[in-house]
Amino acid sequence: MPFKPNYKITDKILNNLTQIAAGREVIEQAKLIPKWELKLKKEARIHNAHSSTSIEGNNLNLEQVTALAENKDMTAMAKDKDEVLNYLKALDSIPGYAGKKTIDITLFLKVHETVTTGTLRDQKDCGVLRNRAVFVGRRIFDGTRFKEAAEYIPPKTKDVPRLVLEFLDWFNSDKIKEINPVILAGIVHYEIARIHPFIDGNGRTARLMAALILYKSGFDHRRFFVLDDFYDENRTDYYAALKTAQTDKGGITRWLEYFSDGVLYSINKVKDFIEKIGLTPKIEEGERIELTQKQIKILERIQEKGKVSNKNLRDMFGITRQAMLKEISKLIDAKLIELVGKGRNAYYKISN
Repeated sequence: MPFKPNYKITDKILNNLTQIAAGREVIEQAKLIPKWELKLKKEARIHNAHSSTSIEGNNLNLEQVTALAENKDMTAMAKDKDEVLNYLKALDSIPGYAGKKTIDITLFLKVHETVTTGTLRDQKDCGVLRNRAVFVGRRIFDGTRFKEAAEYIPPKTKDVPRLVLEFLDWFNSDKIKEINPVILAGIVHYEIARIHPFIDGNGRTARLMAALILYKSGFDHRRFFVLDDFYDENRTDYYAALKTAQTDKGGITRWLEYFSDGVLYSINKVKDFIEKIGLTPKIEEGERIELTQKQIKILERIQEKGKVSNKNLRDMFGITRQAMLKEISKLIDAKLIELVGKGRNAYYKISN
């Protein structure tokens, strides 16, 4: 039977998609200097690698993942390091994957192989469909011993090749051309998690494939967005959303509501950052200036308070009058802020 996703576009999904489109437009129109482009891409890469592996039980914190991403030496369990390094490699491979005309079984298995190499108990399970039954569950203590409690039992092993091929046939057909890329990425994420085609690494593969869809469609061509933080911040909600389709007559509708919540969350984080560094009302179009993190915080504080004295700013950062004047002068020269009054009563405010 051909694959056909079961869902409806609810008011919630439609509202999310509308806000996502508006937020993305702000991001697309932003004239970011290379420094900020690189910062957003770097942070997205690190956060995605940290959150996606953390969801699956990886013990490395964000600082340790950052060290690995920057090729710095750090001490940790080999498996934890390998999982993160694999995920970083897979993220870096997304543009290459997207260059393929179709996402076929060979590419699909390659993504899994990249994610799991050197981390599975049996390396023969890397990059191949599972040959035995698996289940999704957790360990519970029944008073005498720990035992595994199944929370989800995926399709039978014998059905996996057929289900994967039917899914990929649908994905590579003309049927998806009219589907919003956010909805499409959500469908891909869910269906891979549902089939559970591999012995291990299904969640990471599902999240990577969703990221690949968003990149390939042009939605996240600048690679700024971090969906995995949304899942990692509340894993209970993430797993609960994935489970809704097991009982809902509406199929994956509630999952797509949750998924679009996550995309909107990611969009808003990037948009908020861009709006902070884009506070340039007096600068001519195309003439954006580069601001330091300290200067951004100064602008934020002045916007928040309405007016702020030099002393208030010095106390905030713990720096000398001379050092503060150096930071302030660039903002004044760019006509972002202005000095009002003289002496002890002087204060800075956002320029009109």
